[in-house]
Amino acid sequence: MITRQEITEILRGYEQRQITIGTLGSHSALNIFKGAKEEGFRTICICKKDAEIVYKRFPLADETILVEDFNELLSDNLQQRLRQKNTLLIPHGSFNAYIGAGRIADELRIPLFGNRELLGWETDREKQREWLQRAGLTLPEVFNDPNDISGLVIAKFPGAKGGKGYFLADSPESFHEKAEDMIRRRHLKREELENIHLQEYIIGVNAYPQYFHSLLRKEVELLGIDKRYESTVDSIGRIPAREQLRITLNPTYSIVGNIPITLRESLLPQILRMGEDVATVSKDVAPPGIIGPFCLETVITDDMKIYAFEISARIVAGSNVGIGTSPYAYLNYGEGMYMGRRIAREIKLAIKNNKLEKTVY
Repeated sequence: MITRQEITEILRGYEQRQITIGTLGSHSALNIFKGAKEEGFRTICICKKDAEIVYKRFPLADETILVEDFNELLSDNLQQRLRQKNTLLIPHGSFNAYIGAGRIADELRIPLFGNRELLGWETDREKQREWLQRAGLTLPEVFNDPNDISGLVIAKFPGAKGGKGYFLADSPESFHEKAEDMIRRRHLKREELENIHLQEYIIGVNAYPQYFHSLLRKEVELLGIDKRYESTVDSIGRIPAREQLRITLNPTYSIVGNIPITLRESLLPQILRMGEDVATVSKDVAPPGIIGPFCLETVITDDMKIYAFEISARIVAGSNVGIGTSPYAYLNYGEGMYMGRRIAREIKLAIKNNKLEKTVY
C-alpha cells in the first residue's frame, strides 16, 4: 500500500497556489467541479468518450482527458500529467466500482482528498459492520449462509453497484430461485454469489444523511439527507396487487436517481450523534480517520428507531440533490453551500493555513 508519507512527499512538489481539482467524469463529478469553480480552482475531468457530452453541456471542467477505461487513471503517463498540473483527486463511487479500492491503495500516486484506506473498509462488508458496531450504531442482523435465512432479507453484493442485482428473499428456496432469475436476466454473475451479503430487511423509511468531517475545524457537519429512487421496486405500487401476483415480480434495486428529504427535527439528535460517533471511531480503524465527506445509509422505523446498514467513506451521488438547495447546508452557511463546494472550501482553507497535507492521502 502507498503510504501517507509517500503522498505527502508528492504534495511537497506541488505549487499549492495552483492546485487543480480533478475526478473521474461520472457519479458526482458535476457537483465536485461546480464547487471547485465557485471556490476559484481549476478543474480537470478524466472522462470516457460516451460521457463527454455531459461535460460539454455543463462546461465546468477546464480540461477533459478522454480515456477508453477508467483504469487508465493508473497509467504512469496519465499520473505524471496530473501531478504536473498539481492535481488533487476527489474520489467518488466510480473509483471503487471501476478501479477498485485495492488498486487505488497500491497504484494511485496522486494525492486524494480523503482517506484511501477507508475506501477499502467501505467495500468490505465485514469491516463496515465492525466499524459501525464499534461506533455504537444499531445494525440489522446478518446471515452467513443462504440456508440460514429465517426471515425477510435483502441480498447485496460488494462494491458501489448502485443496487444492481439486489433482491429480497424470505427462505433458502426463494433465495436460490431469485438468484438464478437475476443471473438469467444478467443482473448478476454467478461468481458474485460467492461474496453475497445477506442482511435482515428492516421495514421503514430509507434516509441517507450526508456528513462532512473537517479535520481542520475538528467537527462533523450535516450537509444533506436524501433517499434513493430505485427501479423497479419503486414502480411496483403502480401495478394493482392482483396483477403483481400474476406476473410474479422479482424487482431490482438499481438506483436511477435521488430525492431530497428533510427529517422531522426530533430525529436530528440521533442523526448528528451517529455521524460524530462514526467519525470518532474512524480515527482508530484507519488513522487519521475520515477526511471530508461520508454518508450513512439508514432505515427509520415507525417507532423512530434508526438502523444503519452501510457507510460510504467519500462523496455520494445523493449529495447531488443538495447542489445550491440543501436546507442543512443553508442553516450553517447560507445560500450556495453543498458537498462539492464544501470539499473545495476545505481545500482552500487548508492551503491558506499551510495544512493541505492534513486533508489528503
